[in-house]
Amino acid sequence: MVYLTSFHAIEEHLKAINEGINPNSDDAVLLFAKAGPRAREIAELARVCSISIKRVGTHDLDRISSDHRGIILEVKEAAGEEGIQTVEDFISTLGNKKNSIVVVLDEITDPHNFGAIIRSCDQFGVDLIITRNKRTAKHSDVIASSSAGAVAWAPLVSVANLQRSIEELKEAGFWIYGADMSGNSIWMQKLKGRVCLLLGSEGNGISRLLRECCDGLLSIPSAGKVDSLNVSVAAGIVLYEVKRQQSS
Repeated sequence: MVYLTSFHAIEEHLKAINEGINPNSDDAVLLFAKAGPRAREIAELARVCSISIKRVGTHDLDRISSDHRGIILEVKEAAGEEGIQTVEDFISTLGNKKNSIVVVLDEITDPHNFGAIIRSCDQFGVDLIITRNKRTAKHSDVIASSSAGAVAWAPLVSVANLQRSIEELKEAGFWIYGADMSGNSIWMQKLKGRVCLLLGSEGNGISRLLRECCDGLLSIPSAGKVDSLNVSVAAGIVLYEVKRQQSS
């Protein structure tokens, strides 16, 4: 089981259930200890979603997490863990759509970074997020909290072979761009059309095989003394520029 503790994560998970976005609702239980205003609002939303509500003591929640706010949502799996579709299914729905954004995550290991990237993807209308590794259950609450609940809505799919998925995207007309300090400035790159942004791991960047799949590398102009940006910060900046160009 997965336990979500932040108000945002719980609310967004319940909203996704209510709209039929998140199918993982059969075994969901809202554990409710304190009757504060925000907790009561969440309990009412759970009732609307036909989610079971169980009154418990604060000490019961303490056994689950030391970082709760008097309320915890117990679910079988966190939203987005299994993905909502395959890459092939996604491509089949594109039709004649000219502009599209896909993000590929190559071994993003820090759950805080993962969650922050998901939040940026939600804000900038990313159509699909592809990752190699399933997020482990022990990190699900961190990801949900770091994404401010956006993971509940994330169009996320896990695949066994990122290289194959990238080749499928290329065949569907996507240009593949890797985020890398050695790349061309995002200000100089045309980013309209079908764009796939590849983000590498915190320590090693984009792996060699995936780098060879790229049509180009993108960098963020900077004037700082530190040699690079955090990957989640970089993701937000590059996604903003892609969305700005595609919306103009």
